[in-house]
Amino acid sequence: MRSILSNMTYQQTLDYLFSQLPMFQRVGAAAFKKDLSNTLALCKHLGNPEKSYPTIHVAGTNGKGSSSHILAGILQAHGLKVGLYTSPHYKDFRERVKVNGSFISKKEVVEFVEKNKVAFESIQPSFFEWTVALAFHHFKNKKVDLAVIEVGLGGRLDSTNVILPLIGLITNIGYDHMQFLGETLPEIAFEKAGIIKAKIPVVIGEKHPETEPVFKKIAAERKAPIYFAVEELRCEVVAREQLHTVYHFYKKDKLWLENVRVNLTGSYQQKNLVSALETLLILEKEGKIPTLDESKMRYALENLRSLTTMMGRWEVLSETPYIIADSAHNKEGLDYAMKQLKEIPKKNLHMVIGAVNDKDLQKMLALMPIDARYYFAKPNIPRGLAAGELKKLGNEVGLKGKTYSSVRKALAAAKVSAKEGDVIYVGGSTFVVAEVL
Repeated sequence: MRSILSNMTYQQTLDYLFSQLPMFQRVGAAAFKKDLSNTLALCKHLGNPEKSYPTIHVAGTNGKGSSSHILAGILQAHGLKVGLYTSPHYKDFRERVKVNGSFISKKEVVEFVEKNKVAFESIQPSFFEWTVALAFHHFKNKKVDLAVIEVGLGGRLDSTNVILPLIGLITNIGYDHMQFLGETLPEIAFEKAGIIKAKIPVVIGEKHPETEPVFKKIAAERKAPIYFAVEELRCEVVAREQLHTVYHFYKKDKLWLENVRVNLTGSYQQKNLVSALETLLILEKEGKIPTLDESKMRYALENLRSLTTMMGRWEVLSETPYIIADSAHNKEGLDYAMKQLKEIPKKNLHMVIGAVNDKDLQKMLALMPIDARYYFAKPNIPRGLAAGELKKLGNEVGLKGKTYSSVRKALAAAKVSAKEGDVIYVGGSTFVVAEVL
């Protein structure tokens, strides 16, 4: 094994992971494996590292990444060494595997692949299965006190679903990845509910008449205590700042935390905050985490992005011109994003938009403002939808604009066109946002 690793060696390692292994984010359905056999085999080969530390498991259609960062940040502020596994990444593969906000090192990625490549190739794992195994192994090596593990896709058959967590959190259910998870909300809820384990508590972020019975039935079958976060907590916006939102938090209807500055500005974060805090309150009650300290919670929430290296979620890239990048990429997520965008004072709106080819784009595009100028571009991945095709779909719902050969060129054109008082929004896909961060 090499003791001194060049960037090229690390790049060769990434090329192996990206180009030789099926990767859902890039190619879609071909990389989706409908059982846990590969992950179980990888974990067994590594000595089952996922059993060496407690975990929190986070699933959901929208908000699971933000909720995972909120959980990790607050626990980190209480003195714990916290592993955080999320996907996909924006700029750097190593974003997926963090301990107290620090990325796994290039050296550790290279050494893990070199050491396990031969053994793993007999198992033939996907890109996602490789990275889950890498995360579990890294967290064991770093002796984390606890790891927050975000589900990649679904829940029941997701590679992360080999853990036995302290608690599960299912943020919400919406229409996404329906080719794998089902055509109806109850079918999708069934897949997400696959993370519910026997006698392990689970928090459900939202109550919905179509999905609530699914969660209650599976929780009852598995004798798992079930909590609906919105029945226990709520929060209200007191003020909005450039980089923070100020909230009051209530337990039932009694004021609990007043004027909390949160380093998140997306309006959809209200639900994620309630879900994550309810999860922590249950763990605190059960004695599984340190007693929650108000000053530490306030510190964590005020400094969340820097503490956890969080990015891409309603992120302000520039103030002149005012540029917002947001990774909402399905109907439910975009509904929140577009409502918030509408509230921002502006003269003209410029929309830099791209999408992948397996989304219900008609429903997504129908949510976007007609009175904006559009800059259509294809995200630089095989699943990316051609800019011309996106423009055609946009035109069908009244969206007008031009196509560009790349996301960066589309943003550059928007910057040239934008006048003082205008707003530029970049989004439609995580992969569009990744190209401008």
